[in-house]
Amino acid sequence: MFLPMVASAQHFFSGTITDSATGEKLPMVAITINSTLLSTFTDLDGKFKLQLKDGDYTVQFKYVGYGVKTVKISLPKDSVMNLSWAAQTLYSNEVVVSATRAGDKTPTTYNNIDKDYLEKSNVGQDMPFLLNFTPSMVVQSDAGAGVGYTYIHIRGSDATRVNVTIDGVPINDAEDQGVYWVDMPDIVSSTDNIQIQRGVGTSTNGAGAFGASINIETTKLATQPYAEYSSSAGSYNTFKNTFQFGTGLINGHWAFDGRGSEITSNGYVDRATSSFQSAFLDAGYYSKNTMIKAVVFTGKEKTYQAWYGTPQDSLVTNRTFNPAGMYYNSAGQVQYYPNETDNYEQDYFQLHISQQLGHDWQVNAALFQTNGWGYYEDFDAQYRYEYYGLQSPGAGKDTGNFVEDLWLNNKFYGATYNVKYTNHSRLDVDFGGAWDQYFGEHYDNVTWAQYGLPSNSYQYVSNTALKTDVNFFARANYQIINNLYLFADMQYRHVNYSFLGFNDSLQNVTQDVKLDFFNPKGGVSYDLSTTQNLYASVAVGNKEPSRDDYTQSTPSSRPMPEHLVDWEAGYKQHWKNVAIQANVYYMDYKNQLVLNGQVNDVGAYNRINVPESYRTGIEAQLVYQPVKWLRWDANATYSANKIKNFNEYIYSNDSNKTVLYQTHPLTDISFSPSWIVGSILSFIPVKHLEVSLLTKYVGKQYLDNTQSADRAIPAYLTNDIRVNYAFFPKWMKEIDLTLLVNNITSLKYVSNGYTNYEYIQGGVVYSQNYYSAQAPANFLVGVNLKF
Repeated sequence: MFLPMVASAQHFFSGTITDSATGEKLPMVAITINSTLLSTFTDLDGKFKLQLKDGDYTVQFKYVGYGVKTVKISLPKDSVMNLSWAAQTLYSNEVVVSATRAGDKTPTTYNNIDKDYLEKSNVGQDMPFLLNFTPSMVVQSDAGAGVGYTYIHIRGSDATRVNVTIDGVPINDAEDQGVYWVDMPDIVSSTDNIQIQRGVGTSTNGAGAFGASINIETTKLATQPYAEYSSSAGSYNTFKNTFQFGTGLINGHWAFDGRGSEITSNGYVDRATSSFQSAFLDAGYYSKNTMIKAVVFTGKEKTYQAWYGTPQDSLVTNRTFNPAGMYYNSAGQVQYYPNETDNYEQDYFQLHISQQLGHDWQVNAALFQTNGWGYYEDFDAQYRYEYYGLQSPGAGKDTGNFVEDLWLNNKFYGATYNVKYTNHSRLDVDFGGAWDQYFGEHYDNVTWAQYGLPSNSYQYVSNTALKTDVNFFARANYQIINNLYLFADMQYRHVNYSFLGFNDSLQNVTQDVKLDFFNPKGGVSYDLSTTQNLYASVAVGNKEPSRDDYTQSTPSSRPMPEHLVDWEAGYKQHWKNVAIQANVYYMDYKNQLVLNGQVNDVGAYNRINVPESYRTGIEAQLVYQPVKWLRWDANATYSANKIKNFNEYIYSNDSNKTVLYQTHPLTDISFSPSWIVGSILSFIPVKHLEVSLLTKYVGKQYLDNTQSADRAIPAYLTNDIRVNYAFFPKWMKEIDLTLLVNNITSLKYVSNGYTNYEYIQGGVVYSQNYYSAQAPANFLVGVNLKF
């Protein structure tokens, strides 16, 4: 018997890349074979080698400071290409983010997301939903459809443990350490690329990265003029309109880019309306060795409050029920206060300066200021006058309805800097750091009371906060031999946080806190071949408590900072049609802060330190493209997230005091599913048409740390359909059409929530769960016109 066999000849594509001016060999040039998954880097001698089958290929070369070069090759036989490459004549802004990013041989776990990936789904939903299919990511939406207040968890860590920078400038709120994407509407339209590092990662600026860091790079230099207009519409009266423009280079050195956006939506949940306006403008001067770039962007939002969630007993009968602003009128009828809204504006100012000093040195510096002000209005039904420090206006009038505005006015300003040395052979060294200071004013005003106020607007709470954050780091990559790289990273961080005034319970919370952290990191990266890499690292992170941890405590009950040791190891392999990546991690926490229901010495349910807890898991990624018209991108995370010896406290109605209710020897950390799976299956039946099935599975989660079945978020599996089509008429550059249908099976699922411990009586625990109900099948359709 003879088996038919088809042989396809294999040939080597190789060469050497040098600097055209100096003749110096260029190491670590990234080489990608387009329409395949093959890629490699030049070695210490600037040499590269890839094995390819017969055929025609487009090869892309990319190197910092040199830009991107594309060439076409044909391989009927072995081919050698010696490329002489000139450095860019203009200094671009990619050097700005290099200080806070992992490189190709950095032994840490990360993913890069480019502009093309983001543009495919950018039809109105917030940034978290565009990142939903990256590894270990879980996203939530208060309004239920991805517009309004949205949140992320990465490896089970919430936004307060995820460091976010934009062009190297810290974005996390200095006091509560979270990130509010609602204050940066449509920032994705001004984003060129994103790097997500999972775990502690490399040293960065701003809040400590305990779960991950997200580094956003905004618009890059466009040498040619352009204009874009995009518009989208969809379910729940969602509309998005964006106009962008760029001047291209003026007189060979100047360039300006701008954007204006408006987004509105009614939301899926009752009254969960959103209205956003935003703008972005940058102005840059570019020469061969210098870049000076000013960036200004602003966001203004008004959202009807939906963060209360839907009570558990309403999920079956009325999934969209929103209790915010609810009260009863004199006839006993349910009413909703019409202005139960959040109103906030935030303005960002950045000035970046980058300078090339000789052949080996780069210096980057930035000045920044962020101004924010606004309030949320709250209707308080049947509150006592004494709650606001007021005397009752008369007998029978101790309790009434009130309207209050809770104000925040803050400024956040500082500087970042970075000095980079590269000898273009074995050693890269970075020195850098940042100084920033935050000043915030918190004040709560009663603007209306059922039985009158002593003045038109009565202020019952006022306090100020000042926080200074200083960090220094030194980082080095050293290539010992041709395929072995060592990495070291040391960071010192000092935090000084002081606050004056009274908290919401009218207690004096004046305190001053000084903290010092040392965060060392190290690792090794080893190339098994031109297409295989192994890495391993260990990184230490430390993180201070947040605002409420301090203001809702006294020095004697104040929690301690959190400490984390993060161990990572991974493997990468790619072929022409397949790329795989897998990594394991063990994140060992000391004094992690969690809620346990315990009331402290000022009567607050404050977070407490648990001595020992950990997260451990395996993350796997696959890209498979067997033919040009079919591609599968998939990732999966399996993890265990545990607290050792968790003590749960519940208020007792029987004894009128806090009592220990139960001890849990080993329990799941809240909002930490064991399984997270993402999949994007893309078909390209004809040129420029792509149809994708997006699938997301999130395993069971718990609302608190007791692993109680009646305080859980059930597992869910969602499927979305995305269609992208582009065509190129003669009278304009491009027209892109997008259709996004979310949750095509109309699954009734919830993505987030919380639990209220009420009391224990007669040995029975009484509590109420609230959930963020997500929308059934819904759609967004958009058009993008490029001129």
